[in-house]
Amino acid sequence: MKKNSFYLIVGCIAIVLVGLFWYSEEIHTPLLIEIAFIAAVAAVYLARRKVVDLIEDERSAKITEKAAMRTLQVFWVVFCAFSIGAVMQILHVPSFPRAAPPIRPSEILPPRSMGYVQLGLLCLMFFLYVGFRMYYARKYGDWEIDEE
Repeated sequence: MKKNSFYLIVGCIAIVLVGLFWYSEEIHTPLLIEIAFIAAVAAVYLARRKVVDLIEDERSAKITEKAAMRTLQVFWVVFCAFSIGAVMQILHVPSFPRAAPPIRPSEILPPRSMGYVQLGLLCLMFFLYVGFRMYYARKYGDWEIDEE
């Protein structure tokens, strides 16, 4: 398997883990997500062993460096914007009763689901990395697009 396929598999495993995290919380069984996480790490390790194009040269290192940097640059903006919105919702806690309760705007996301969205954003980071890696592989001539 090629590196890009491996990264896509890791992203899909992460999405499955988000779903299992939600299900585990719904049925109040934290052991399920703990076992699933350990199994996912083992699956990623086994999949990594099947990657055939792990040759590291200067061009490959440059592509990895560029892709990682661009992923970080895009992701921190998205994650920071979401976190600012989450903090604004959390800081708007009800105070002691007043004469007339203030009208609170509707919440975009309930505070309980913010953790799920953050985990989803972490999954997005894998897919961003693969996209940037493919872009820089084309740009620098290291054609790593899977043809499987």
